Amino acid sequence: MSFTADRLLLFGATGDLAQRMLLPSLFALDADGLLAPDLKIIGTARSDMSDAEYRNFARAALEKYLPAERRGSMAAFLNRLSYQTLDATTLEGYTDLAAKVGTPARGLAIFLSTAPSLFGPTIKGLQSAGLTGETVRMCLEKPLGTDLATSREINDAVAAAFPENRIFRIDHYLGKETVQNLLALRFANLMFEPLWNAAHIDHVQITVAETVGLEGRVAFYDDAGAIRDMVQNHMLQLLALVAMEPPAHFDATAVRDEKVKVLRALRPVGANETVTGQYRAGAIGGQAVPGYDEELGKASDTETFVAIKAHVDNWRWKGVPFYLRTGKRMPKRVTEIVIQFRCVPHSIFAGPKSKGGGATMQPNRLVIGIQPEENITLSLMAKVPGLDREGIRLRSVPLNIAMPDAFSGAVRRIAYERLLLDLVEGDQTLFVRRDEVEAQWEWVDAIRALWEAESLTPKTYTAGSWGPSAAIALAERDGVTWHE
Repeated sequence: MSFTADRLLLFGATGDLAQRMLLPSLFALDADGLLAPDLKIIGTARSDMSDAEYRNFARAALEKYLPAERRGSMAAFLNRLSYQTLDATTLEGYTDLAAKVGTPARGLAIFLSTAPSLFGPTIKGLQSAGLTGETVRMCLEKPLGTDLATSREINDAVAAAFPENRIFRIDHYLGKETVQNLLALRFANLMFEPLWNAAHIDHVQITVAETVGLEGRVAFYDDAGAIRDMVQNHMLQLLALVAMEPPAHFDATAVRDEKVKVLRALRPVGANETVTGQYRAGAIGGQAVPGYDEELGKASDTETFVAIKAHVDNWRWKGVPFYLRTGKRMPKRVTEIVIQFRCVPHSIFAGPKSKGGGATMQPNRLVIGIQPEENITLSLMAKVPGLDREGIRLRSVPLNIAMPDAFSGAVRRIAYERLLLDLVEGDQTLFVRRDEVEAQWEWVDAIRALWEAESLTPKTYTAGSWGPSAAIALAERDGVTWHE
């Protein structure tokens, strides 16, 4: 059922995500006139606050986290806000919450940003208060479980109250402009799609590197590790977008159907196709930083780095390796996708005219930068100017498309702005379907089972480096060098 909600209920409304992302995103949408005038936003959490106190809380969050150039008068937005104290684990408070929400004219959208252990009790509480009807949709923030079994438990609990077409699972990477631009690059430009296959692409690299360490996420991260924190969701979604077949239409069903086909085609990873690491004391940007064990305060076998050689076993990608790499305390913060094309089958510049033994040829490379800079770079071979007395010289020349420069008049938005607006309006295209989540967990669980069976423990690497040397060897065995 399609409807634009006129109530938005935020669970975890005093948490870090709400302060950093949700409230600033909603304010920006309101400032640009993208929220319906009658949309009311109700926050709920354990903290005991009145409406006025929550508005003051929200104002402080906006002043702290909203970019200065996007600030303006906050009064109209703050007047949308109200608050209801709730202990999500007991049924008693949900009747008062329902009274605070009131009776929506069109529908209710719920954003659930709580610990996964609270998902079940929260759904039961919402059911008891009549907040799960046909004009209610549910949005779930990750983590959606710690493995396939716990993911199914969460999905079953939510499915008991909401059908799949009213469940919105967030992966905020899908709201990033350049991630969506990947689809435009592939399917709106004739020059790329005919080459987007094993006949023309040598390999693909996907890197998600962070300079930060634990950053206050000690308990969560030590239980999750890099593969569950980054690979299971963000990186596999990026891989699916790179590898998917062209959907018939740009809509939720068609796009997600093609993504899940890719995820189901992932080959199980072998023992020699994965490397894990854990950072030790080093330096980031000239500043000394402690090792993971020092930050944690104890020894741990949790990986802070993982590199994987993956394969998609279908006609389009047979024989093309996908190298995935993510880690904390890397030299720089970067998320990028590298498409490495094959060399030309024959160089005409290596003949007798080239006295120096022939011009050096390099294969074309497409680099899609997602963060911190959104850009697209295509390397092309070009002739070096000159009389060529010693033979033609060639050089790889980058063709850069800096997205902020290409669209200088457009507003650069936080990923959550798009996702929250889609939630309110009911567009599931950029949200993850249950079968996608479970296919991702199935592949990741098999890797973790392999680590356990092989008794693999993380290799150490110095903070400020690109991970263990074994990760370099993982690619170099195939004659591949990581893009850095």
